[in-house]
Amino acid sequence: MLLEYFIFGLITFLMPGAQSEETEVFAEAGSQAVLPCKCNPLSPFIPSIVWSKANKGTVWRKQKSGLQYWGSNWSSKGTQRIQCPHGQFERGNFNLQINNVMGEDGGVYSCRVEHRDQVTVNVVILRIIKVSVSSSVSTWGNDVSISCNVTPWPYGASVHWRLNNSTFVPQTENASNKDTAKSVVREKATARLTGNWTCVMDYKGKEGRASAALTVKGIIHPSKDNTQVYAALASAVTLPCVFSPGLIPSNLVWEKLKHEYLFKPAPSRLPASFSQSPPFSQRPFDKSATLKEVGFGDEGRYRCSGTIEGQRLTRNMQLVVAKIDSLSKKTGSVTLTCQLTDTSKVTDYEWVHVIYDLNGIQSVRSIQKGKTLSISKVSEENQGEWTCRFYGKEGILGNVTYHIQLMSGLSGQKSSGGSRNTAALVGLGFLLLVLLLILAQMYKNHQRRKRIFQYPALETIVHTVSNEREARNQLKK
Repeated sequence: MLLEYFIFGLITFLMPGAQSEETEVFAEAGSQAVLPCKCNPLSPFIPSIVWSKANKGTVWRKQKSGLQYWGSNWSSKGTQRIQCPHGQFERGNFNLQINNVMGEDGGVYSCRVEHRDQVTVNVVILRIIKVSVSSSVSTWGNDVSISCNVTPWPYGASVHWRLNNSTFVPQTENASNKDTAKSVVREKATARLTGNWTCVMDYKGKEGRASAALTVKGIIHPSKDNTQVYAALASAVTLPCVFSPGLIPSNLVWEKLKHEYLFKPAPSRLPASFSQSPPFSQRPFDKSATLKEVGFGDEGRYRCSGTIEGQRLTRNMQLVVAKIDSLSKKTGSVTLTCQLTDTSKVTDYEWVHVIYDLNGIQSVRSIQKGKTLSISKVSEENQGEWTCRFYGKEGILGNVTYHIQLMSGLSGQKSSGGSRNTAALVGLGFLLLVLLLILAQMYKNHQRRKRIFQYPALETIVHTVSNEREARNQLKK
């Protein structure tokens, strides 16, 4: 490379009246490279233009007569990869365009423009940058390397990596060559490596970029260990374990891990409502499990594991159970407290009063902040559904709901009036008892009269005896 610089510099120096410029150009492999060549605007006379590459000879040239020549090594499948657009010649631009550049296109180029007694020489160093991945589709846990190759390599250049438009810092570096230490990333394949990798190179004020895609197959959801899954007490919840589409794991196992084993988790008994997805489902890569009714004791760590291509893939997750504790007082007030089995990721609580109209349309009446909600007096305005939402740094984590019944609130609101209500009930019961006795007596009389009317002669005798008794009583008087 130093010899090529020396040769071009010597040629420029020996040419009388020659002007020289040197430019660095980066181009990604497979793209179009534009090599600049500029000089002062020319008169209508046609100049002589020669583009050449060190050690490769002429690339393209145009004589004053207008004839053009192309180098024999610059065609692909019968199509020329180079061109020098004539439309910019009058402005002094003689740029060379190279399509579908390759690594061997990198090197030192010179543009020589001769017009009358003026000779202008432009030196361009074209550097082809390319990102290579050891395996564009890698399985979780396997070794993977991403390399940034530049031809020719610019010694002293700075290199950094970007993954999905964010800066990526490799965990391991190759220290055998200080100039190329950061040009290779070696990692264990995980979900965080999935995406578009971009190598950014800075050299002498110029920047070169090249990209390549990497896909890591394995357990894609949840994407990382110890992901927390939130569920309300007595509700249903899904514990996710989704493999990459196309991967069907063997020897799948679900386990619940004991709390006391922190470093070497040991399995414990799964909850009674635990159920796995059927083995022959429409999504064979989805091995999620379900708890049909979450109990407070179901909280804790769970592990899903399966074998892919001889590699054992595992994912740990934590189930966090939420519930609402209520405390009612004789004064009629109610205190609701939002309780979670793990609050390490919770940053804020919010209470929402949910109202439903006759058409079942939901609306929110009031919002209050805090872990605890205090209702001074239960009434028709604040009865119904109260939802506690809990948030983390990235947004809402989950919610749990409690229903406040109006009758339960009124039962203790007026304890002083309990004796009056009791007396009224006793009086009402006594009155009903008297009415029942009267009705019973009337019914007996009615039955006795019916029996007498069945014997009319007996009734006449009774009346005659009664009349004679009254006559005797009057004579005695």
